Amino acid sequence: MNLRTAALAVMIGVVSATQAAAVTCGNLISLHLLDTTIAAAQSIPAGTYTAPDGEVFTDMPTFCRVAATLTPTSDSDIGIEIWMPASIWNGKFQGVGNGGFAGSISYADLASNVQLGYATVSTDTGHTGASTDGSFALGHPQKIIDFGYRAVHLMTVIGKQIAIAFYGIHPRRSYFTGCSTGGRQALMEAQRFPNDYDGIVAGDPVAFYTHHHVGANLWVTWQMFENPASTVFTTQDTLLGNAVDAACDALDGVVDGVLNDPRRCHFDPAQLQCVGNQQPPSCLTAAEVQAVDNIWTGPDRMVHQRGYYPPFERGGEADGWPTSISPNPPPAPQTDNHEILGVSFMQNFVFEDPNWTFQSFNWSTDPAYVDNKQVVPGHTLSQVLNSVDPDLSEFREQGGKLIQYHGFSDPEVPPLTSIDYFESVAKGDGESLHGLHDFYRLFMVPGMNHCEGGPGANVFDMLTPLDQWVEQGMAPDGILATHYVNNDPAQGIAFTRPLCSYPQEAEYIGGNPNDAANFVCK
Repeated sequence: MNLRTAALAVMIGVVSATQAAAVTCGNLISLHLLDTTIAAAQSIPAGTYTAPDGEVFTDMPTFCRVAATLTPTSDSDIGIEIWMPASIWNGKFQGVGNGGFAGSISYADLASNVQLGYATVSTDTGHTGASTDGSFALGHPQKIIDFGYRAVHLMTVIGKQIAIAFYGIHPRRSYFTGCSTGGRQALMEAQRFPNDYDGIVAGDPVAFYTHHHVGANLWVTWQMFENPASTVFTTQDTLLGNAVDAACDALDGVVDGVLNDPRRCHFDPAQLQCVGNQQPPSCLTAAEVQAVDNIWTGPDRMVHQRGYYPPFERGGEADGWPTSISPNPPPAPQTDNHEILGVSFMQNFVFEDPNWTFQSFNWSTDPAYVDNKQVVPGHTLSQVLNSVDPDLSEFREQGGKLIQYHGFSDPEVPPLTSIDYFESVAKGDGESLHGLHDFYRLFMVPGMNHCEGGPGANVFDMLTPLDQWVEQGMAPDGILATHYVNNDPAQGIAFTRPLCSYPQEAEYIGGNPNDAANFVCK
């Protein structure tokens, strides 16, 4: 056994001196790893594959599928799967993130990245269930820790060990990609486990998790449902979005339904208030005007803490507010994503009462209670769940590269949360914003909703620029993004735009405004 093979044997703790460096897929079922039970090790032939959840994927390469359960504590039950290309492996490892409260393996991400040649791993973060259901946390503090950070880290550690056993060599590079909860997981990896990945993509991260459930989820819930007269229904979202566009769309020099930087828009919703015999949905009542204004102003006044959590931005209401902020009109159930997620979090993570209602929330005292609620001795919810530590020095020193992006019309996670975090890292490093660009770049995406969709150019590839940055030192200044007609690739391209490294933005220089070549980052 050569020194490299011996090192691999020590690393995975299972390869004996008589074994070859690589293990066949089927034999991985016998792999012995710390706190790990391997439930399946299957060689999947090329072609069409039906995943365990019923999703069907076509044009798949031959790959090895390994499913395992990790039990770092007696109350942990972390499911992971790693899919490893058999013949087209590019020598790289990738972890992928989750959405909402997680609760399932991200099979679509496994499939798409295996098709690109990556050995790819995913986790359910320690429980199974709908991504909108936080009930797994009730009475299970260790599962909260698994969800907060432990599951993704152990998924990475064990996933790499399985890949090493299968291929016989260590992956040349390791990347993590995720959006929403996956973005929070991405930043958590950079902050807490800086040696796990060489490069990380963090999309629309719900990083300030405890403040988000108060300052976004409960705040929107309060505006929409505390007073039935203030509810802005989905039938009014286009009215609101069109009015914002009429006031602010042209500020960036191109009339395209997209606000390049919505912070420059100060449209007053009172302009839509009903007068005379007008009735909704052709106008807004005084109570609805106040609700919209509160959403665009934020919760600081109610929380009595300046800068507690930023507000949502104007723009993209017609696309983004339905389901996220506005409920459907009666007789549909009166709910939206913020109400579903925020109430579930409070019931199960915070107040430990399945019957808790948002009307009982005390805006003077409960925000601090949420932050300081003890999960286990010495660990509060804010410590376990928030990924807002501005100290990325270890990640930077070990050569890590971080790309963060955020839709400027995100109706789920306020886009300023990403700008605030980026600026906090700069301040902590004593750098200018441009001074971070040797390892960390932020791309704001005009007109994109939460992780996808919206009126802007919302389809783009962040993994390839990350790989080129890590492998070749080619830092991304601009990234091409596409908007398809009706957000449907089958209907063709409507326009393209460059996404610019913050604080730059795309400036129109003349010519065809549907062509990214006629914009420059300034």
